[in-house]
Amino acid sequence: MTAEKTTRTFGWRVYGLGVMAVGMACLAFGDFDPGQPVPEHFPARTVLAYAAGAFLVFAAAAVEWRRTAAWGAAALTVYYVLFVVLLMNGRLLLTDYAVFVTYENIAMQLAIAAGGLIVYATTARIDASDAALAARLTRLGQLAFGVCSLVFGGAHFVYMNLTAPLVPKWLPPTQVFWGYATGVGFVAAGVAILTGVQARLAAILVTAMLASFGLLVNERILLADHSIHMNWTESAVNLAVTGAAWVVADSLARPRR
Repeated sequence: MTAEKTTRTFGWRVYGLGVMAVGMACLAFGDFDPGQPVPEHFPARTVLAYAAGAFLVFAAAAVEWRRTAAWGAAALTVYYVLFVVLLMNGRLLLTDYAVFVTYENIAMQLAIAAGGLIVYATTARIDASDAALAARLTRLGQLAFGVCSLVFGGAHFVYMNLTAPLVPKWLPPTQVFWGYATGVGFVAAGVAILTGVQARLAAILVTAMLASFGLLVNERILLADHSIHMNWTESAVNLAVTGAAWVVADSLARPRR
């Protein structure tokens, strides 16, 4: 394996670790990730939560090993698209379609699905004659992530009263400044990825921004109170979305001749 190929595996390994962390949180608390809403009185809900957690751990672990990365990524893509985005979150559109956070939750889960789709397209053994299929799947994942980035940016503006307080107070110039700056960054990255103009640079920058959220926001909240399920899942989901963004950036790299 060349050094360049080894570098490009980092993204989907971070992605796999993030999804694995989501599954481990589900197993530790016996509950679903809040971004995967299942009604409280759903039959055998706790059993299903453990099953979902175990599935995420095993499928994400498969992504970490090159020989099984394709089927692990395919399993995660199907799970997130079919069960999480369409079934779990799709039903909320019927009742909460006027609430922006509904779309933000869907975007979080769709971004993870997009990462899985790209990992599958780049690791599956697709015949040379079907190379166009791999390219189409990769582009579909990139477009999906670009749309998600637009939604993330919109959420910063809509919920600035919730976004700004998450910024460390010691970070100059102000919390509100960084709330707006990161919102603009998400929107700009989404536009770049969708249009293909400076797309890879935008994906790299949004990856770095998401990673900074994990260090400056999620980990700080988790250390302050590690007994809350949501604190663990938000940190894990951020890691998974960071990995997905990294996967998008890698997929936009021009191959060397």
